[in-house]
Amino acid sequence: MASPYLKSLPQFFKQFATEDDCLRYLASVRWGKSFQCPVCANTSAWRMTRCGYFRCTSCRSDISVTHGTVFEKSHISLRLWFLTIWSVVSQKQGISALGLSRILGIKRQKTSWELLRKIRQGMIRPGRDRLSGLVEVDEILIGGKRHKFEGRSPQGKILVLVAAEDKGRRGIGRIRMQIIPDATASSLRAAVRATVEPDSVVRTDGWTSYKLEQWGYRHRRIRQQSLNPGEDSTPLIHLVSSLLKRWLLGTHQGGVQTTHLQEYLDEFVFRFNRRTSHSRGKLFYRLIQNLLHISS
Repeated sequence: MASPYLKSLPQFFKQFATEDDCLRYLASVRWGKSFQCPVCANTSAWRMTRCGYFRCTSCRSDISVTHGTVFEKSHISLRLWFLTIWSVVSQKQGISALGLSRILGIKRQKTSWELLRKIRQGMIRPGRDRLSGLVEVDEILIGGKRHKFEGRSPQGKILVLVAAEDKGRRGIGRIRMQIIPDATASSLRAAVRATVEPDSVVRTDGWTSYKLEQWGYRHRRIRQQSLNPGEDSTPLIHLVSSLLKRWLLGTHQGGVQTTHLQEYLDEFVFRFNRRTSHSRGKLFYRLIQNLLHISS
């Protein structure tokens, strides 16, 4: 089989000239040399004449390579799925549904939107590791106008918890972003636990709702009054926040619906955490892997 890592658009069209080419590629990514029947968990099968289908040697079930995945029963061809995924990963800044419709000649923008929505779901790797080491945590606000008030109530904006690994001289490591309803201790506790590995060192500002020692973390609280004028208590988060807002404005012209914001955050995290990758083909391969774990 050809290398799973694509290098260019001409290679893409050569490798995926037909639907059968796409099916064979899916089979190699999903099972490789270790087929597993989703019905009985048997690990051997006969390859059927119909491309993309296997017959389990134990239960005799006919299994499609798309069975139980986002590609199953999709009215969209695999070639269009693959071309969309390649368009997403080959452009570092991403692509909007409108831009995708224009590039690929998709007549209904809703089709482009549905494709991108599913692909963004695949940007969350199943069972991904939580952040660890020294992790900076803070909340940011995204959205419309905000009224003057005291405290951390979002009031018309969306509150997002952001966590970033501090790698010292190497800069920012991995990041995570999660929408939270408010900045109370219960909301912060749930978000931090889902994001950061226990016993990590977590650096925050002086907000009293961060009771991290009680939650199994080592807490490094940076109070604003202890800093020199102009210093920032959570500089990594503010840098990531600035990049996120610039990305939302540049790629989506700021037109992000609040109901879909978490999907955009997941896409930004996917891109940020792979910003040093020089292989677009590897990103394509990893995204296909993740999508095979998502049902339609």
